[in-house]
Amino acid sequence: MIPSGGVGNKVLQQVEEPSVTYALDPVAGRIIGRVDGLEAVRQAVYKILQTERFTYLIYGPDYGCELQSLIGKSAVFVRTELNRRIQEALLQDDRIKAIEDLTIRLNGDSAIVTFTVITIYGNFEMRKEV
Repeated sequence: MIPSGGVGNKVLQQVEEPSVTYALDPVAGRIIGRVDGLEAVRQAVYKILQTERFTYLIYGPDYGCELQSLIGKSAVFVRTELNRRIQEALLQDDRIKAIEDLTIRLNGDSAIVTFTVITIYGNFEMRKEV
């Protein structure tokens, strides 16, 4: 038997989910309250960039950023891949619309990446050392 019913000709509206989450203090390793809006997205970006993709079973395969495999690679490869991997990791979050002004500065064995995160709540600058 084929099920009947459903929404028929009704128009479905997309509802924006709240972004309230626990505020983390990464230095003390403690939860210090709650955050929402732009601060919640800032924290999500920080967590995504700190989490190596495919490493922790608690996260799905679309969470985190693949940065460890760039260690020891050529500067040209690192520049290209850092840009792509950061964009791919962060744009998984529906609250993030774009990553702009991404610059990579190579400094010996490390790379310093700075960029602007464009979100539905506003924009902010981010810096990550790899």
